Amino acid sequence: MNEQPVLPQYSGANVRGIIPALLAPRGVPLPSWMPAVAAAPQTVVLVIDGLGWEQLQDRLALAPTLGSMEGRSITTVAPTTTATALTSIATGLTPAEHGLIGYRFEIGGDIINVLRWHGERGDARRSHPPRDVQPFTPFLGESPPVISKAELEGSGFTEAHLRGSRLVGWRTMSAIAVEIGHQLAAGERFVYAYYDGIDKTAHERGFGEYYDAELADVDRLVGDVLSRMPADATLVVTADHGQVSVGDNTVRPSAELLAHVRAQSGEGRFRWFHARPGAQSDLFDACRDAHASQAWVVTREQVIDEGWFGPAVSAPVARRLGDVALCAREPVTFFDAADSGPYELICRHGSLTSAEMLVPLLASAGRS
Repeated sequence: MNEQPVLPQYSGANVRGIIPALLAPRGVPLPSWMPAVAAAPQTVVLVIDGLGWEQLQDRLALAPTLGSMEGRSITTVAPTTTATALTSIATGLTPAEHGLIGYRFEIGGDIINVLRWHGERGDARRSHPPRDVQPFTPFLGESPPVISKAELEGSGFTEAHLRGSRLVGWRTMSAIAVEIGHQLAAGERFVYAYYDGIDKTAHERGFGEYYDAELADVDRLVGDVLSRMPADATLVVTADHGQVSVGDNTVRPSAELLAHVRAQSGEGRFRWFHARPGAQSDLFDACRDAHASQAWVVTREQVIDEGWFGPAVSAPVARRLGDVALCAREPVTFFDAADSGPYELICRHGSLTSAEMLVPLLASAGRS
């Protein structure tokens, strides 16, 4: 694992810069880190949730279409989690700017789960309206078609990061390429699409034959999309984060450490501890003494000063963070009883290892 965290390159090759580059006025050159073929009269951006660069490179034989596309690795955002990264992709903003600064964070005394938009008292859409928590419109104010899972329509997170878009729901993978073809044929200049099967498979099944089969299906999806696109259109493929296999390597913080903690947020590989009043220093020391061999132990002030979330963090956004974070550098996850689901996750993400931080940015012209 990495000796030092891989920090997001917000001013350069980073997912937050993709949409601003592609929706810039005609004649504005693409940044040097964008594939040259991305300049086209019609563009499709396909976000493959959970497809890390390192995982793809290890399995290129299973993904000949992706492997043939022009591109490179770029960085995602911190933390390397879906809610934060998808919002940065859609808005073109750093996490420090849009404020959805983790999978779970504190706001108004509640710890809310951003993907479910639930707090400790249930649905948080009234107590914490999505448009207030994340006030920026996506896609530079344009209203492109967004091809995503039908069941995500109407969710708090969709309202927070995709509002104003024209949502086009799919229920099976095969519908994605068909709908992209329809949108391009209707003359749409820009189409955004999202698929989450890689992420779900890695979480539930880990790396192995199920993951390999899903990657092969995703590669066929990419080929199907390209076959329905005009030759002068471009497909851009990227992802929100990579994955690390943690298996059953779950670390339970000690009772002595938790005695300094009033609440937890974040997620298993980027676990925030919120200190009891006056206990910040003792909490940091306890975290460092117990877990420095497994994680980067950092304070709120350190991650802000080092620009993990962007060059400037406003006071309201800073208050959403905990006091001390455990950012896993080994293949482990840090347990929180309030952050558990119906099954144990085999692969996880959230931290700043290269396996989680590096994602693909690939492009190809259409084939029809």
